[in-house]
Amino acid sequence: MVWIVDAEHWPRAYLRAELIERGYDAVGFVGLREALARFATLRFARGGRPRALVLDLGGQALDERLLGGLGRTAVPVVAVAGEAAAADPLVRGFPFAVLLHRPLTIGDIADAVERVVGPGSGPGATAG
Repeated sequence: MVWIVDAEHWPRAYLRAELIERGYDAVGFVGLREALARFATLRFARGGRPRALVLDLGGQALDERLLGGLGRTAVPVVAVAGEAAAADPLVRGFPFAVLLHRPLTIGDIADAVERVVGPGSGPGATAG
């Protein structure tokens, strides 16, 4: 399972489709606060913890508390940032598994997920 956090619908949907095609179970969230709230209910939910979280920093109102909560999940984070977000001291100080810089493609992000967690194994996985 890979969680995708992106404030924009279509990029989130395209990445989710690409990850499903590669064999992952992918779930999308609009905001980081919403995704972190889901962590609080994981012991009651089916599906368990994600193997990775993709966080598009554009459109996210980040603060120390949110990033601290993200860090406590111990889930590898693949972050996508524009130039301004990448320069933010909060972002620079966070231990992302991967920090990707725009411009990039949906495939670039999916490739980074594969490097972090390994290839997907669901019904959509291809044998390369």
